[in-house]
Amino acid sequence: MTENNTKQLDPEISVPKHIAIIMDGNGRWAKAKGLPRIAGHKEGMNNVKTIATAASHLGVKVLSLYAFSTENWSRPSKEVNFLMRLPVDFFGTFMPDLIKENIQVKVTGFTDHLPDKTRKVVLKAVEDTKDNTGMILNFAFNYGGRAEIVHAAKSLAIDAVNGSIDPDKIDDSMFANHLLTEQLGDLADPDLLIRTSGEERISNFMLWQLAYSEMVFDKTYWPNYTVDNLVEDIKEFDRRDRRYGSV
Repeated sequence: MTENNTKQLDPEISVPKHIAIIMDGNGRWAKAKGLPRIAGHKEGMNNVKTIATAASHLGVKVLSLYAFSTENWSRPSKEVNFLMRLPVDFFGTFMPDLIKENIQVKVTGFTDHLPDKTRKVVLKAVEDTKDNTGMILNFAFNYGGRAEIVHAAKSLAIDAVNGSIDPDKIDDSMFANHLLTEQLGDLADPDLLIRTSGEERISNFMLWQLAYSEMVFDKTYWPNYTVDNLVEDIKEFDRRDRRYGSV
């Protein structure tokens, strides 16, 4: 991101602390160009580098990217295998930039179910950047909102049966601390959700955390989503009146 890009935001504009993006439209981008779907995923991966760097420069504290859902396993095996290789390519080329930008990588999802090579690569990225103090780049990988809530409920049930918690003491805060996003602390709930490609649904993404998030549905396919798009979506967020159920 260039200095000129950064100056597109007025200092008085409120920048979301946590932006979550459903990176949609890779396959349709590829189809429109007469390319295989995997070409769209590769181009989408390259765009992650651009948008993550831009978000960091704009002052975003957490950028969560929906990279692979628990439902995506049902896609054709060739596509799934390619998606499992993407983290290897991504971190293999982008790690120097992550270190330079002081970006910390986190992964939210059921990583134990990933292929060994993929799991080792993503966990190594987390380890290699754990001391970075800048923006958190949080990949939702093998993640599903319903599965996350069920996982939290089971964990709380086990604790209750073991006597380590009183069921009557379970509240929003305790439940949130058993979710996969607990590692994000006070920044676990996105201020702004962006979905690219024009689709207007959240597709099982952060069902608990999005309770009071502002949502922007951008018609741009993810590979074509630019820094200018991000800036405009942040400006739209700034125009919203967030009341959290009050008046």
